[in-house]
Amino acid sequence: MSGKSAKPVSASAIEKHVYKVFPNDMNSHNTVFGGMIMAKCDRLALVVAERHSAHVCVTAAVDSIHFRAPAKGNDTLLFSLALNRSWGSSMEIGAKVEAENSYTGDTRHILSAFFTFVALDENGRPVDVPAVTPETDEQNRRYANAEIRRAGRLKTREELSRANR
Repeated sequence: MSGKSAKPVSASAIEKHVYKVFPNDMNSHNTVFGGMIMAKCDRLALVVAERHSAHVCVTAAVDSIHFRAPAKGNDTLLFSLALNRSWGSSMEIGAKVEAENSYTGDTRHILSAFFTFVALDENGRPVDVPAVTPETDEQNRRYANAEIRRAGRLKTREELSRANR
């Protein structure tokens, strides 16, 4: 890891960013278009990555996007994203999206995803980022699970490289 001081998860996290659903957000099934939710998650994950690294960042991978339930018209989407772990120049950011009924206050978890970002220097080359310090039991769990996901990504990349030789 870099010589930069570690940062707590809370230094870059986004909690319950609000997005009101309108008719132009709907797909032909009359639920919220999943691509719009994914794009919003990617933009917000970028904010988390750049806050943590203090560098320009780019999306390197998106894993495990799980649509758990549909969002509907009149829902309010609540986006929560936080840095799970960093390695060298890369960072994993976890995203959770909830749909809230604005009239009753009821919420349901509709999406979970993991984004990997790489920090770049002024020449577009990867640059080391600070370590992240988990602050809660939940953050410690996500920190440990991020290493498992990373090992899986690296194993898959290696297996595909061997298969395509």
